[in-house]
Amino acid sequence: MSTHFRNVNDLKSVEAINMNAKLPGASTSLYRAGGKRLLDLTIVLLAAPFAIVLVGLMVLANLFEGQSPFYIQKRVGFGGRGFGMLKMRTMVANADDALQAYLAANPAAREEWETKQKLENDPRITRFGRFMRMTSLDELPQLWNVFLGDMSIVGPRPIIVGQEHLYPGRAYYMLQPGLTGSWQISDRSQGTFAGRAAFDNDYQVKLSFRYDLEIILKTVGAVARLTGR
Repeated sequence: MSTHFRNVNDLKSVEAINMNAKLPGASTSLYRAGGKRLLDLTIVLLAAPFAIVLVGLMVLANLFEGQSPFYIQKRVGFGGRGFGMLKMRTMVANADDALQAYLAANPAAREEWETKQKLENDPRITRFGRFMRMTSLDELPQLWNVFLGDMSIVGPRPIIVGQEHLYPGRAYYMLQPGLTGSWQISDRSQGTFAGRAAFDNDYQVKLSFRYDLEIILKTVGAVARLTGR
């Protein structure tokens, strides 16, 4: 039976969340112990020259639209610890107010938000922001989070602080959140928020160098097909 958490502090009192433990079927390997981190740093260093140029262009585009280029959002990381995730700004400045007004006027949109924690037609997204999301370019600044060790290249989609009670599982808290992952490439638009737990459980069991490479290659294909949210 899945364990549900009301908030991050609940993790401290739940014996099942043991960072030294593993889910049934998960293997212990040198890759888990340090190889994954080495792969993360290698990819970040190789991607840095290209990412810096692209981020610079996006900064200019955001400034042209009258938007501040970046924003930092509080996300839940390994073991339930919070961290600031860096992203390109893709929404209007008064995004929270715009969302609440839209949900209040659209019951169907509210139901979609409560189920998926995202909207197919989000009124908060700017014109260039929509392009950045479609191409997943808004995620590039998270390479900095990977470099710092807050995230990994491959892992669960980072949960926003306050969404913990919607997540029915423990695998997420035993992994570094990822820039990409099995959920991100398999069920980005149609699945429920709670459904992400099944992908995270599966990833925790299958985690390996080969599986991470497979997800990275599929991510390249997904980006090329412009299937970003």
